[in-house]
Amino acid sequence: MDKAFAQKRAQELRALLHQYGYEYYVLDSPTVPDSEYDRLMQELIHIEKEFPALITTDSPTQRVGGEPLSAFTKVQHDIPLLSLANAFNEQDLRDFDRRVRSGVGEEISYVCELKIDGLAVSLKYENGSFVQGATRGDGTTGEDITVNLRTVQSIPLRLKQPVTIEVRGEVFMPKRSFERLNEEREKQDEMLFANPRNAAAGSLRQLDPKIAASRHLDIFLYGIASVDTLDVPVASHSEGLDFLDELGFKTNQERKKCDTIEEVFTFISHWTEQRPNLPYEIDGIVIKVNALSQQENLGATVKSPRWAIAYKFPAEEVVTTLRGIELNVGRTGVVTPTAMLDPVQVAGTTVQRATLHNEDFIREKEIKIGDRVVIKKAGDIIPEVVRALSEQRTGEEEEFYMPTHCPACESELVRLDDEVALRCINPKCSAQIREGLIHFVSRNAMNIDGLGEKVITQLFNHGLIKDVADLYRLKREELIQLERMGEKSVDNLLQAIETSKKNSLERLLFGLGIRYVGAKAAKTLAKHFMTIDRLKTATLEELITVDEIGEKMAESITAYFHKEEVHELIEELRDFGVNLTYLGPVDLPKESENHYFNGKSIVLTGKLEQFTREEAKEKIELLGGKVTGSVSKSTDLVIAGEKAGSKLKKAEELGIEVWDEARLAEELNG
Repeated sequence: MDKAFAQKRAQELRALLHQYGYEYYVLDSPTVPDSEYDRLMQELIHIEKEFPALITTDSPTQRVGGEPLSAFTKVQHDIPLLSLANAFNEQDLRDFDRRVRSGVGEEISYVCELKIDGLAVSLKYENGSFVQGATRGDGTTGEDITVNLRTVQSIPLRLKQPVTIEVRGEVFMPKRSFERLNEEREKQDEMLFANPRNAAAGSLRQLDPKIAASRHLDIFLYGIASVDTLDVPVASHSEGLDFLDELGFKTNQERKKCDTIEEVFTFISHWTEQRPNLPYEIDGIVIKVNALSQQENLGATVKSPRWAIAYKFPAEEVVTTLRGIELNVGRTGVVTPTAMLDPVQVAGTTVQRATLHNEDFIREKEIKIGDRVVIKKAGDIIPEVVRALSEQRTGEEEEFYMPTHCPACESELVRLDDEVALRCINPKCSAQIREGLIHFVSRNAMNIDGLGEKVITQLFNHGLIKDVADLYRLKREELIQLERMGEKSVDNLLQAIETSKKNSLERLLFGLGIRYVGAKAAKTLAKHFMTIDRLKTATLEELITVDEIGEKMAESITAYFHKEEVHELIEELRDFGVNLTYLGPVDLPKESENHYFNGKSIVLTGKLEQFTREEAKEKIELLGGKVTGSVSKSTDLVIAGEKAGSKLKKAEELGIEVWDEARLAEELNG
């Protein structure tokens, strides 16, 4: 076989295998027997083995290949992958409907979709070829799991049209695949997965793609993040889903367009009843405003879009015995009672502890130690006690009373601002300090590998750390003396602590545990004020003007930075070399200060010839520009390559300045 014939035949085989795979894995309607698919696959493998130069990244033979990874790299999402706000009852949905209608008027329609219980991912395609897949992560930064997503047969490696597009979806493990996996793990005497969601998430985070391939995962795509094409007249979410179908993606067909909230309730009622009959797990219904223009008008909060909500099914309830109540002091001083239970299975996991919220909750529910109690998982995640079965009491049950003093430091407990919770306000409370340290080193804060809860507790109990600054004082000779601390562990830990000094400001702000300041708000503050010195001198009025920073959070921030001990801590961190500035995606060079791109919002669309999309984005950001994924009134400039589509059209409608690639190259090179 000569190379020219081999190339032609390889192209034919790939086209056939893509089509047959689409029919089998997406449409669930195969047109050829498995033996024919296998025969064609073997022929293609043989050709690519004889002519390795003919192998393409979107070849069906490349779904599993390569050596295991040593780690996953981080991926910055061009468009944030936000989570959805939750609704748990009819009133929550009516409130959502009221807010939407007051925001965009009475003419509204919704699309209802099944909420797949899996792992959210983002997929990027360039000119129709799959180039990158990432996890949600914190919504802004995820992990590159492209090699594992290639093993999911229902994810197309090449689309039916040569579009550049980013889509979002949910990877899941079908019930039957989950059962087979656990049956196999049981035979191997391995720990069983608690539920299909955990199994899917664990499979996608395997460093060896062959393991991910063996797990038989599936996917449903549920939305378009961005797309560049002339031929996509998509004006609504439902049209977007239809377009995904046309491209060869697998979407969930159990969706419905609803013109009223009453129709939404009917859809929910139907699937609440039919949920057990599905071949995959769902944990609710997602309701989205259909018109994209209305979605844009409604916008989003820091955490979630205002145009969508997730209705969560009522949680599964089980009965067990409450054996005792343990008190836990959190990093903000709140004392929380936790129920100690006889082990019981709830929603696929074994539960031995459940929250009791606070003293008022215990009194209201008339809960006693020794009671038979009903347990559920709030939102199918957090175990909580629902009620006591008082009719089953024997007379041996005991009343529970919250203490008047902190169980950790014995300081008197108080209620602040008529809060329900009892709180320890001793700033030297050992429990609060320990919890604060655990928070400081956590993944979304300073992300110090090797400093988990057990190690922090060990260091704290040995008197080696009393506050976060002490972490940067730790010495090798101190650590090596501790139990289960070998030389390699100590060296890795010290290196991780040193590396954390280079973190951008938002991680430090979140790690400091300022009340009401979550990870997203920390990034907003860091980007706005740029340095901790500027933030700590900000007035209440200045803080309130920052987008998404409310009065309550602003008051908390000013109160925090008013404390003398906080100023001392910041100076200690500065002396240890901890970064106190916002780094952003890149460090901007000096010449960016007066550059045309500096401070401008820029959108890239269409196919670029002189740069890859990532190269252009990086060069623009180095000059102070911000590259976004969608065109809006706040966009300053659109750069249009060949076959620029809907984004170019929208830019022209809004009167936004448009450059071609030649003008971009002139600006970047000049």
